[in-house]
Amino acid sequence: MKKTFKMTHPKIKVPRLVEAIKHEVKKYIKRERRKPLPDSVDFWDFDCRYGADEASSEVIHLSAINKSISQAEAEQLESFYLEILAKPGIRTKRPKQEQQPDGEDSSVQDEESEE
Repeated sequence: MKKTFKMTHPKIKVPRLVEAIKHEVKKYIKRERRKPLPDSVDFWDFDCRYGADEASSEVIHLSAINKSISQAEAEQLESFYLEILAKPGIRTKRPKQEQQPDGEDSSVQDEESEE
């Protein structure tokens, strides 16, 4: 989805426009996630860009889309550009941690428990 959203309408007030835009974006993301995954892909990932126009758009995270739309409303922009492109994503394993969360080494705890 590459789209410039207008924040002005002769009959619809701005807060309702914002809700409609957020709903449209959410619906698009749900539709893209329902598509069948290609082989060797774990999930659908998204590349997102937001800006006042296409030339000045910046990369944002998927979770920051609603904040960006609300920011456009707060700044009273007449329009803004939003780009959301689906791409295949592959999960990566987290590296194993040598120590437990409390900072002690696991081998020290095992020795103490044996005594």
